Amino acid sequence: MDAKSAELAREQEFFDLAAKHRDRRRAALEDAGGAGADAIAAGHLRRHARAVAAAIGSAGTAVAFGRIDGESGEQLYIGRHLVRDENSEVLVASWKTRAAAAYFEATHDDPRGLYRKRTFVCEGNTVRDFTDVIFAEIAAAVDEQLLRELARGRTGAMRDIVATIQAAQYEVIRAPLEQVLIVEGGPGTGKTAVALHRVSWLLFHHRDTVGPHDVLVVGPHPTFVRYISEVLPDLGDREVILRDVSRLAPQVRRGRSEPPEVARLKGDARLAGLLQHALQARIGEPEPAERLLLEGRFVTLPGVEVAEAVAECQEADLPYAEGRRLLRQRLARLVAERGGAPGRGAPPGGQDALGNLVERLWPQQSAPVFLRDLFGSRRRLRALAGADTGAGVTADELELLHRRGADRISQETWSDADLPLLDEVEHLINGPGHRYAHVLVDEAQDLSPMQLRSVARRSATGSLTVVGDLAQSTGPWARDSWQEVTRHLPATRPVTVVPLRYGYRVPRQVYEMAARLLPVAAPDVTPPEVVRDGPREPSIHRVGLLDRPGRAVEVAAAHAAGGQFVGVVCPPRCRREIESALSAAGLTWSSAADGELGAAINLVSPQEAKGLEFDAVVVVEPEQIVAGDERGHRLLYVALTRTIRHLDIVCVGDPLPLSAPALPAEPAPGEHRGAVSPREVQRLAEHLAAQVRSAVAPPAWPQVLGELTRLLDLPPSADDHERAD
Repeated sequence: MDAKSAELAREQEFFDLAAKHRDRRRAALEDAGGAGADAIAAGHLRRHARAVAAAIGSAGTAVAFGRIDGESGEQLYIGRHLVRDENSEVLVASWKTRAAAAYFEATHDDPRGLYRKRTFVCEGNTVRDFTDVIFAEIAAAVDEQLLRELARGRTGAMRDIVATIQAAQYEVIRAPLEQVLIVEGGPGTGKTAVALHRVSWLLFHHRDTVGPHDVLVVGPHPTFVRYISEVLPDLGDREVILRDVSRLAPQVRRGRSEPPEVARLKGDARLAGLLQHALQARIGEPEPAERLLLEGRFVTLPGVEVAEAVAECQEADLPYAEGRRLLRQRLARLVAERGGAPGRGAPPGGQDALGNLVERLWPQQSAPVFLRDLFGSRRRLRALAGADTGAGVTADELELLHRRGADRISQETWSDADLPLLDEVEHLINGPGHRYAHVLVDEAQDLSPMQLRSVARRSATGSLTVVGDLAQSTGPWARDSWQEVTRHLPATRPVTVVPLRYGYRVPRQVYEMAARLLPVAAPDVTPPEVVRDGPREPSIHRVGLLDRPGRAVEVAAAHAAGGQFVGVVCPPRCRREIESALSAAGLTWSSAADGELGAAINLVSPQEAKGLEFDAVVVVEPEQIVAGDERGHRLLYVALTRTIRHLDIVCVGDPLPLSAPALPAEPAPGEHRGAVSPREVQRLAEHLAAQVRSAVAPPAWPQVLGELTRLLDLPPSADDHERAD
């Protein structure tokens, strides 16, 4: 047996011993639930046992990922969870403890008292290999174990990075709780994983005051939330709340589409003041005398006194529903002072006279009903234009908000831009909901001010971790500075911006290509320093329009056949043709639009690709990606940097457009376009043919072409006359 094999055997002996003690502890915890004196006590014990079991790790998993050897010969094994022996002596220290810090902090320049850092490669709890860093030796360019981990295939779920946390990442993870910490970094710098590990770190070091239910993680869309959902449970933190940003709003029927200018207006922070004023405008004024029939006798309340009660409730600065309850109490007191009996004598299932008065003066509201009625009434919107709302929304902008509402609120369909408005109104009506001791929000650079307000109101302390990359900021609220984001977040804590400068995931060859977009997309952003090479240069497949879907699917299928986890990043205008080609090829695939991610081939839009990673990425038609967004070069930068290995570009146009695609100018009224080149004619014909192929079956093509001839008002061809004869 050689020296390496002997050392592996010694390490396996230790791993087996530690696993035995861990499993013994888990077995004891499983028996704890039945030891309670009654059902309530047993329930408490079971919940405690589950929490402790999560903290010691699952059976069959590796007890440790690393070991550090001090210069004096002492050793410490480090894992995701603490393991003790029968005498409560530590066998494996949790990565979150101070004792384990040197594993992450030690460098060749500052070894922190260490001689060696060992990192294990395991299958389950079986040690397959290990790598050593000897700090007295010359530093390697990149941690060998980090490169090995990065080379592992992707599965559709983010993994924890605890075994390969780098020193700069570790400093971010252990940053103090009481601040707004902005973690910025380019593609592949690990910012999302670092932020999630920071959550686990905070839960461990502030466990007396912050529990898992006190932490909220907010992602940009459901696919992203599913993608990161296993990281915290793997670290022992199973009850942290994860939400995509749309789920912060009341649950309503979604699917409404609307023009970009309307969506942008609805994201504007001015809408918060507008909604507050509109809600207060629903409060009415009393009659000169309010005459109530209570238990067979009339009680008259002077309008002046009723108006004073309404004004007092408004001045109390309570949520709308609380103000309504307070008004009823005040009016009930006025009735009692006049010998009435409020609240009694109402018809079965009906409203008493006092309740009717309250409803007329301060009508009950729900967020969906209020917003439907506001947007459905030009009268109410125009009244806001003439009022001093402090919001500065113009009459023309208010007209953009008008729409016809559904007769039944259950049938009302809402847009994505409506959701933060519903959340704002819900807050105005019912006051704060559940608030959290710490909030993590990812891809924050794209959120509208109203979405950021939704995030901010969930923070009880002002402690947030904000994650993003300005070079990937796209959409209606694309930002060029973090101040544009933080102005809508709690101002009770200091703001710290921490950059992650090293790119670990994206191969050098791929990033060098993508980085050519930065002078156009984000000239003020410093690109990350990439630390690893990929297997090959990006491949560019120039094709004709009719061949584009087939070639994209062919390339994706070849990668999938090689065991790769594949992402096909496709702009909306190309999506139908790619879907048809995937189906025609008989391939199984997942769609990020449906919140899915996990088949060998995954179809994603450029927007949905943010934060995701694949072994191989096929980018379809970069020109269309650039043309699809005001910051389209940033969107293409996102698409190109989703891979850890292979990048293929399938295109008719420019594979790396460094300027906006030149679109033909619209003719003036009464004018016709000039002559077009044969190439333009060919491309347009190919485009139309592809649309017909993907939309209808071949037997219907002549009918479609005939209708197209009619719509274009073209004279029949000679062939048509012959067929008619």
